[in-house]
Amino acid sequence: MPNGHTAPGLSEAGRIRYAPLAHANPGSVGDLMRILGVGAHPDDLEVHAGGTLARYARDGHEVFMAVCTDGAAGHLRIPPEHLAEIRKREFTQAAEAIGAQPYWMGEPDGFLFENADTRLKMIEIVRWANPDIIITHYPDDYHPDHRAASRIVFGASFMATTPTRLGKHPACDTVPALFYMDTTTGLGFDPEVFVDVTDTFETKMRMVECHASQVTWLREHDGMDLLDFVNDMAQMRGQQVGVAFAECFTLARLWPRVHAQELLPCSR
Repeated sequence: MPNGHTAPGLSEAGRIRYAPLAHANPGSVGDLMRILGVGAHPDDLEVHAGGTLARYARDGHEVFMAVCTDGAAGHLRIPPEHLAEIRKREFTQAAEAIGAQPYWMGEPDGFLFENADTRLKMIEIVRWANPDIIITHYPDDYHPDHRAASRIVFGASFMATTPTRLGKHPACDTVPALFYMDTTTGLGFDPEVFVDVTDTFETKMRMVECHASQVTWLREHDGMDLLDFVNDMAQMRGQQVGVAFAECFTLARLWPRVHAQELLPCSR
C-alpha cells in the first residue's frame, strides 16, 4: 500500500511524520465505500474537501453530500427566500458535477444549533447515506454554524446505529469513521493526513464555480476572491507535502471510529 507524504515540522518523537493516504475500508483493502460529506453551508464541502470527494467518486465509491443550512444570509442584495432557492440549486449542481447524491437539510443560515431536532434530522441523513466515512467541519472552525455542524454530526453519527427512533431509513450497521476537514485559512488546524488532489483539482474548481452567488458575496462582504482563495489554500497544503494541490484532514480518534486501515484516498 503506497505511503503518503511527509508534513514539515512533524519529526519530533511520538508525532505523526508519515501520513499514509490509502483507500481501504474497515473490511478489506480495495472494497468500495460509501462516503458522506456534511457541510454547514452550500459551498463548504466543495471549498475544503471537493478534491477528495471527487477522488472518491472517480474511483467508484458512492458519494453523498449533505448541507445543514439554507445559505440565505449570504448576499447583500438578493432576498433571503430567493437566495435559499439559488443556493440549493448551486449546491445540487456542484454535487452532480461528481455524481454525488445531494441532501438539503434547510436549517436557517447563521442559526444552526445542536439540539434534539437537529440531531434527529442528522440521524436521518446518516442513515440515508449509511456511510463508511463521514467528512465534516473541524470542531473549532471560525463560523458558529461550522462548529454546530461538527457537533451535530458527531452525535448523530453515533446514534444512527441505535434501533430506537427509527424513521424513513433503517439504523446503520456501524459507527462510521469521522474525518474533520481543514479550517478556513488553516488557522488552528494541525493536519494529520494530506490527500493529493492534483488530478481532481479542476473538478474541485468546477464545483466551487457552481456557487456563483458566493463568489459575489465574499468579494463584496469580505473582500475575498473565493476562487483565488481555494487555489491558494490547495497550493499551500500541496507545497507542505510536495504535490501541486492537496487537502488535509484530522481523524476523530475515538472508539469505535478508529480502524486498522486508512480510509482516505491513496496518493497514486
